[in-house]
Amino acid sequence: MAKKAPRRTAERIAEVTLALFNRFGEPNVSTTLISAELHISPGNLYYHFASKDALVNHLFDQYEVSMLALLDAAPDVRDIEDAWFFLHSLFEQVWNHRFLYRDLNNLLSGNRHLETHFHAVLERQTLAFRQLLESLASAGLMAIDADSIETLSASMSVMVTYWLSYEYVRNPRQALEPASAGLALTRGAQHVLALLTPYMASQDLQTHLQALSSAYSANDTR
Repeated sequence: MAKKAPRRTAERIAEVTLALFNRFGEPNVSTTLISAELHISPGNLYYHFASKDALVNHLFDQYEVSMLALLDAAPDVRDIEDAWFFLHSLFEQVWNHRFLYRDLNNLLSGNRHLETHFHAVLERQTLAFRQLLESLASAGLMAIDADSIETLSASMSVMVTYWLSYEYVRNPRQALEPASAGLALTRGAQHVLALLTPYMASQDLQTHLQALSSAYSANDTR
């Protein structure tokens, strides 16, 4: 049997750094800790990434590619089930790079790359929610005017961006641990979808939306 090719060192560094950042927060993880976790010398680490900011930027760039690809699917949302799946997938992307959201203000204030690029992602996210709402309205599922779409899309974007911060404040010791992922993602998606409920075109659609959220919550076993 052919042996698997060893993973490239840079990929291993990025993977371990992401796990450490997600668990402890970027400010609490030094390059010395990363090197020790990987059992490599600091010089080897710096050969691949010249600074911790370079690592942060690399991980953000990976996040940006995945997030933008997902946001591009917003116009394809045609029904409530699509909306729920889209939101759950969106929260999964946030969770996979949760260190960005845990320390967002600190990271943006000290990193020009993140300052400019995260702003672009946020604008694209808000646009995606606007497209999602317009799609549901066009399908006759929502009764909502253009001004309300603008306001609601911004509110949805704010909630997604700061949901994990809210979870962390509620339970600092456990909220961002892997075992909490299922409930954190489900609660976030449920609360964002709840913003849509008053605009559903009928009581039946409101009931369906609420039932769908409850069913996903009950079936979430992560």
